[in-house]
Amino acid sequence: MPATSPAIEDYLKTVYAHTEWQPDPITPKVLADKLGVAPSSVTEMVKKMAANGLISHVPYGPLRLTDAGRARALAVVRRHRLIETWLVAEMGYEWHEVHDEAEVLEHSLSDRLLEAIDARLGRPTRDPHGDAIPSASGEVASEPFLLLSEAVTGHAARVIRISDRDPDVLRSLADCGIVPGIEVRVTDAAGDRVTLQAAGEVAELAHEVAAAIWVTA
Repeated sequence: MPATSPAIEDYLKTVYAHTEWQPDPITPKVLADKLGVAPSSVTEMVKKMAANGLISHVPYGPLRLTDAGRARALAVVRRHRLIETWLVAEMGYEWHEVHDEAEVLEHSLSDRLLEAIDARLGRPTRDPHGDAIPSASGEVASEPFLLLSEAVTGHAARVIRISDRDPDVLRSLADCGIVPGIEVRVTDAAGDRVTLQAAGEVAELAHEVAAAIWVTA
């Protein structure tokens, strides 16, 4: 199986994304759950990826990208996030609609078209959900962050990123005006809800929704 196959790209992207916003490496079981495949399929694929020098793995241990695997993962992530940004900016998509489209297109766009999209969009550094878009050379912008669900009362911050896992959450947050880049201040972090001020409005978020929002530390 060539190192550039769509299947390998999906694996690499998932391994990379797992540790992008938290420090724990991914295990084969978690990888199988995220990809919706059988553990035996992950075992076979990991062997192929290790043989291609893309991943390091010891039996029953976590998975880690090699330098070559990380470079390839960043290239796929760059494609995915540029496509999402393009779909929202120029194709009329809402931010909760782009993930599945990008999953398909990321494997088929030529490098020439991707470069043209990047240039037309003005070389964006973050996608509609706030995830960093790696540069063509593999550089990734980052800054200290914490989950909104972990912020204390009085914490003032800028929203960095919102998970795209649940389209309903994205829609409800957009209705509240809570999007990447907006300034917020936590007014009450007690109990199972987080109350905050955003753009002059008061919003009450369930704890699980606040746990899908990353803000500056």
